[in-house]
Amino acid sequence: MASRSELAENYRHVMERVAAAARRSGRHADDVMTVAVTKTASPDQIRQLIELGHQDFGENRVQQLEQRTAVAEEFLARRRMLAPEGAPSEIRWHMIGHLQRNKVKSVIPLVKLIHSVDSLRLIEEIQTQAAKLGRKVDLLLQVKAASDPTKFGLAVPAVPHLAEQIDTMLHLRLRGLMTIAPYDDDPEVSRPIFEQVAELFTDMRKEGRYGETFNILSMGMSGDFEVAIECGANVVRLGRCLFGEAPEGEDVDDEDDDPADDD
Repeated sequence: MASRSELAENYRHVMERVAAAARRSGRHADDVMTVAVTKTASPDQIRQLIELGHQDFGENRVQQLEQRTAVAEEFLARRRMLAPEGAPSEIRWHMIGHLQRNKVKSVIPLVKLIHSVDSLRLIEEIQTQAAKLGRKVDLLLQVKAASDPTKFGLAVPAVPHLAEQIDTMLHLRLRGLMTIAPYDDDPEVSRPIFEQVAELFTDMRKEGRYGETFNILSMGMSGDFEVAIECGANVVRLGRCLFGEAPEGEDVDDEDDDPADDD
């Protein structure tokens, strides 16, 4: 786990890499959002990243999401009281891990965006809970473009059909697509997967039926985010390269895709 000085240096270096990859793809650094994945981060590391000016954070599991949003809000409340001019305006949380239907009600009030929507049943549950709460929920469809049995997601041909279903639901707003490439030491292995999902995203945008807010392509983690940006990603989800390696026994991915009961 990175120390305070290491985290500050990691953050500076990672943002430089994001900016360089954005330039290689013909864009500006501000065109790419970095979601800091707090799966292995300590509360102090989250507070430090907020102090450094970072605003977008992601979590994989609902229990950790609840705990870490509370930590961030307590810290922000204290900052606003002691130094209101220097406090961030808001912290945005993202649900990036596999979401069970029975956890939807807990997640909706906490997050700005759900990245990992992968079934009609989940879509229907989000619509039901969003209606009860009087909310409009922003979400991404998770695309499974590689034959990896450990990953969730929709097959590429199924994505437009699910998108059409979402388009009929008053309390949902489809913002774009997300994918996870299988982990490999060589980031170039991920390029064909990212290119395929980027092509699907571009085709759906050209159709125009989902409006100007269909504009998010979430691809890339610590091991392959530069390739993802080069392929068109405008959201990357980074954990290890910011906070350090996971403790022994933890998953190496920035995402948590362990299958779980979906009751």
